[in-house]
Amino acid sequence: MTRSNLSFIREDLLNLSAYIPTPISENSQQLTRLDANESPYNLPSELKAKLALIYEQEIETNRYPDGSHVKLKTLITDYINESSLTAFKINNISVGNGSDELIRSILIATCLNNQGSILVANPTFSMYGILAQSLGIVTHTINRNEDDFTWDLDTANKLITEEKNTPIKVIFVVHPNSPTANCLTAKEIQWLKDLPQDILVVIDEAYYEFSQQTLVSGLPQHPNWLILRTFSKAFRLAAHRVGYAVAHEDIIKVLEKIRLPYNLPTFSQLASEFALQHRDLILPAVKDVMEEKERVYQALVNNPLLKVWRSDANFIYLRLAQNPSNENHDRIMAQLKQKDVIIRHTGGGLRISIGTTSENDRLLNNISCD
Repeated sequence: MTRSNLSFIREDLLNLSAYIPTPISENSQQLTRLDANESPYNLPSELKAKLALIYEQEIETNRYPDGSHVKLKTLITDYINESSLTAFKINNISVGNGSDELIRSILIATCLNNQGSILVANPTFSMYGILAQSLGIVTHTINRNEDDFTWDLDTANKLITEEKNTPIKVIFVVHPNSPTANCLTAKEIQWLKDLPQDILVVIDEAYYEFSQQTLVSGLPQHPNWLILRTFSKAFRLAAHRVGYAVAHEDIIKVLEKIRLPYNLPTFSQLASEFALQHRDLILPAVKDVMEEKERVYQALVNNPLLKVWRSDANFIYLRLAQNPSNENHDRIMAQLKQKDVIIRHTGGGLRISIGTTSENDRLLNNISCD
């Protein structure tokens, strides 16, 4: 189909580059998949068996899902309150079909119809910009400081002050950031605290369980903050696509207005509830992943051909020390793919998710930087 046949489509959408996940092929189980920051571990077999039994005995496939999410929200608040100085309630929670749905709702609620723009610092999670552009929302991007990937706060402040046509309404930060794996610094956190109250600060904590660093206790003092989290990483439920937002109840009320009525399938809700109820059996694997992360980091950092950054998450970010071009990084990816090892080229470097011990050994034995 030629472009002339799509004259009814917005021109800016025709020029938009989509997020393209790695295709899942028929031999995917033979692949060492270190490209998506997932947990390398499936649910324990005994938990999967119990979950399957719940599906068989409790799910009525002819009925719509519970659109209120009350049970899941209650379990989420119990979990959050374990690490918070504040007692959150279910009216502080909105649940989405992955964090992507929540990000899209945030954009609709704040910036649609030229009401505002967003600010991100690259490299970062690309879906903030992709979703904004798909809605026709202006995205301001600044470059991170190359040595440690912190925000260039002077440039950010200048943009916030000078942008008048479509004022910046939302700032997206990731704690720790993907793909660079660094947590927010004390200086950056203070900057977030000092931002004007008419800017929504979205703090994406998708990797909280790995970093053990959170700003959730700051929400009561900063009603313009919103925290995103997910069940796709440490809770091992990437297949179920469940994310949640924590914020002041007035913000949550607006997100609930935008949310589709039955946005989360019944089985995804049950799986998330089940995972929270059995987190004592699921989350200890985080320690194993982080120990493997340190082992892989030490092996890579000792390679003089690589520049490797410290990581607060379940993945490692690196670039070639010499000639870090896209072509050379693509070459490394292609060489690994020939050995059935998949990593991700993003943000001008390579992001390597941490797998099992055998998967990590396969990576280390096959990565070639010559």
